[in-house]
Amino acid sequence: MNLHARFALRPLPVLIALSLGTALVACGSNYHVTPAVQGQVIGSYYENAQVCLESSTARLTCDAKSAPVRTAADGSFLLDGEGAVLAVVGTDAIRHETVGDAGSKVTQKLMLRAPAGHAGFVSAISTELAQIMDSNGGDFASASSKLAARIGVSESAMNADFNKASGDDLAKLKAENSSATAVIATASAQAAPADALAAMNSGLALNNIQTIVVIYAENRGFDNLYGLFPGANGVPGVNPTSTSAYVPQKDIDGSTLPVLPPTWGGMTAAGQSTVITQAQTANLPNKPFQIDDANGPFNLPQSVITRDLVHRFYNNQMQINGGANDKFAAYSDAGGLSMGYYDGSKMKLWDIAKQYALADNMFIGAFGGSFLTHQYLICACAPTYPNADTSVAKGSISKIDVDAKGNFVRLTPSASSPATVLNGAPVYANDSTLTPADSSGMFYAVNTMQPAFQPSSNAPAGDDGSKLYADTSKATTLPPQTQTNIGDLLSGKNIDWAWYAGAWKDTTARATAASRGSFPNPPNFQFHHQPFNYFANMDPVKAPAYRAAHLRDFDSQFMSDATAGKLPPVTFYKPQGNLNQHPGYASVADGDAHIASVIEQLKKSPQWKNMLVIVTYDENGGFYDHASPPKGDRWGPGTRVPAILVSPYVKKGTVDHTQYDSASILRAITHRFSLPVLDGLSTRDKALVANGGKPMGDFSAALALLPQE
Repeated sequence: MNLHARFALRPLPVLIALSLGTALVACGSNYHVTPAVQGQVIGSYYENAQVCLESSTARLTCDAKSAPVRTAADGSFLLDGEGAVLAVVGTDAIRHETVGDAGSKVTQKLMLRAPAGHAGFVSAISTELAQIMDSNGGDFASASSKLAARIGVSESAMNADFNKASGDDLAKLKAENSSATAVIATASAQAAPADALAAMNSGLALNNIQTIVVIYAENRGFDNLYGLFPGANGVPGVNPTSTSAYVPQKDIDGSTLPVLPPTWGGMTAAGQSTVITQAQTANLPNKPFQIDDANGPFNLPQSVITRDLVHRFYNNQMQINGGANDKFAAYSDAGGLSMGYYDGSKMKLWDIAKQYALADNMFIGAFGGSFLTHQYLICACAPTYPNADTSVAKGSISKIDVDAKGNFVRLTPSASSPATVLNGAPVYANDSTLTPADSSGMFYAVNTMQPAFQPSSNAPAGDDGSKLYADTSKATTLPPQTQTNIGDLLSGKNIDWAWYAGAWKDTTARATAASRGSFPNPPNFQFHHQPFNYFANMDPVKAPAYRAAHLRDFDSQFMSDATAGKLPPVTFYKPQGNLNQHPGYASVADGDAHIASVIEQLKKSPQWKNMLVIVTYDENGGFYDHASPPKGDRWGPGTRVPAILVSPYVKKGTVDHTQYDSASILRAITHRFSLPVLDGLSTRDKALVANGGKPMGDFSAALALLPQE
């Protein structure tokens, strides 16, 4: 049946036969030889699918000279001509599990491909082969051997009717075909063939991933760590591949600053062996500066912890200033330090990024600080606080200035706020935790609030049975959240997932102890970095089993699970405070060494061969970045951050310029595991398009269809 350019005998028209004269008569025949392709559309067997030769210039469309035919009950077809084959299995087709059964109607359109010369069996697997050949110069032998090796079957079994395979081959081929068919069905729904082809390619690449591990570090903008990375859109005027010129920083009144303001309170955090005072930071030129430059004003090693910088919801928007990114110094409580960056080539993670892929166009999903960006990571939403104006939290509502349409302009400055940032950091009337009410009367938590469940920075109200809860009489205790998050979607499909946190077990034990006491530093555990702990279905009394299954300790569980090949298909890891690179309590060097060591351990896991590790940062931490965030919705996106993509399937040594935000992690999970789309993802992408932009990616652009190592 696998007969590319099969020679079929067809009757010649009478006039042509007569014109051939005596030579044809001498042959004793009035037939000529017509090239044809004969095959079957399988997976199982598709009846009434439309089959044609595929255009060599416009994939997923019929060649203009190819007359489409319909498949028979066993999926068989016979096409005039020769070339690659396209089969469109529409909702008018019938799917047969076995030849001769009654069959069932197809419910989702499929566009299946097969390479030229190998169209005997057209299926989701042959489509994968065709996609691979599109990217390898049309080398069938290489594509076939590598795909067979990846599936774990023989080439002969893969290129035959896999419905007739047996044993282990049959199970593997059926599983591969089923998985690929789901991806192809989603891609085939695209209106334009080019869009369908792109969706098919990216979906099949992402489909190779069986374990997604997200390592969520802290408070570093892209320019701050990777601004010097070769080929990346880095620090303007310093990195030759930066895509824009530097826009000088402006003062509060909009005038250009003659110099950067001092770093108020000094550059280094308390307790450091090296101290950089406020006076030493005065009069720096109005431009980005390298903190660890041996020939610069400070030469501050990456092992030294700098002071923290303000990183809050409204501040971030004011610093971005409509995309100009020219008020980072003006609206920082750390003055000129906001413009500092490092030579990232000193980091181990830099070397990992060079080996695998660095995404240089990823933005934080929500403006501002860690509390909100962690919430956005798991639900693409902002936490709600109903009736805040009549509750204990009524004093937590921020005072903001808005325009005539009610859009945010700036935080209301206090009477004591300096007229120029050169004289001191700005002061606001009330930059608190909650937004003013929206048109529906809802308040949203956008700056740090505490979970109602322990571990929480807010102690229990008493030491009796309520010790598992935080004191709800505190204005900073957020009511338990009920919006749908990614964990809910995964659990709904019985797909395992977990959030591993450094020092989770020990901190929980201390937080719920009869005598709570103080928490050690390090590990400097951050309660507001644990987003799932804010949700009602994690109630430690009402749902202890669900909670224990999904909120896990890094120190006692993560590495053992990884070594045993038992990490959940979706795994989040939050390093403890002193290892997360957060200014104020963590150094760049310590977090770099820790995260790099975790990656090296993951590469030894049995799951590594189908793993994708995404290392990124919750937000920029108040540090300057020159790339303008795309205009989205009310919550973001905010300032750009780095993302390192590590996997055997990553296109190695690349800088990925695809547009992403933090919720691209949710898009990757949603697409890979065929989950419903969270409302916030749709809202964000619609807003981006409405503002003249494009939707966010899902990291599949950085992945190849076959392993690269």
